[in-house]
Amino acid sequence: MSDTNAKISGIVGENDVVLFMKGTPLFPQCGFSSRAVSILDHCGVKYESVDVLQDMEIRQGIKTYSDWPTIPQLFVKGEFLGGSDIMMEMFEAGELQELLDEKDVARAE
Repeated sequence: MSDTNAKISGIVGENDVVLFMKGTPLFPQCGFSSRAVSILDHCGVKYESVDVLQDMEIRQGIKTYSDWPTIPQLFVKGEFLGGSDIMMEMFEAGELQELLDEKDVARAE
């Protein structure tokens, strides 16, 4: 396993919910990342964010790790869920909140 893969695996394993995104939750750097943050904030869960613009190895490595070509990417309890389009579909159908509740994800404070 490469150092980058190990680093990503550690981040995903140590946090219930992780969003790999462009920018930060306070200052998203693309519309898709902004939408992903809005969805998670609306769900009221605690999540870790990783700004892929700060680390080119993570930016490329996450695409290999998940076998998904775009960013943002959402992981819940170690499982890759998808990008902002999938998040939006799941959110609108009530499936995302249901999954977060089922997985007993920590609530935001």
